Amino acid sequence: MSRVILLDTGPLGQVTHPRRELKIKNWLQSLRENATALRVPEIADYEIRREMLRLGKQKSLERLDALGQVCLIPLTLETMRKAAELWAWVRNQGQPTASNDSLDGDVILAAQAILQKKVFDEVIVVTTNLKHISRFESEGICVVDWQQTLNDLT
Repeated sequence: MSRVILLDTGPLGQVTHPRRELKIKNWLQSLRENATALRVPEIADYEIRREMLRLGKQKSLERLDALGQVCLIPLTLETMRKAAELWAWVRNQGQPTASNDSLDGDVILAAQAILQKKVFDEVIVVTTNLKHISRFESEGICVVDWQQTLNDLT
């Protein structure tokens, strides 16, 4: 069975931090040992990158660039069309993940995750924002809390 983990912005920021904690290093090592693919959705890259640029976090940007070289999931027309479907669906359910005039990165991230089901048997989004992303679990993705993921290692 093939498995992939997608990093939302919170975990992505911690993974790319120049002085990441030992438990994060251990978590990354455990992914390699268990043949679990790690992917960075381009929308998460954008959201964390703009803040790193604003704050002048050069070392974090270098780590983000390096990670993106090997595991970036690019935005595509198919992604954006799926995101538009999800955006309309959550609003019709009365549970929007952002204001109506917002680009809504959460639905774009969910679309990127859902489309990974074409490649991987199991798709897991690791996030600090369970409330918004977990609305899309009915689409066949799993959403897990970042802190819980790290705590499970110890």
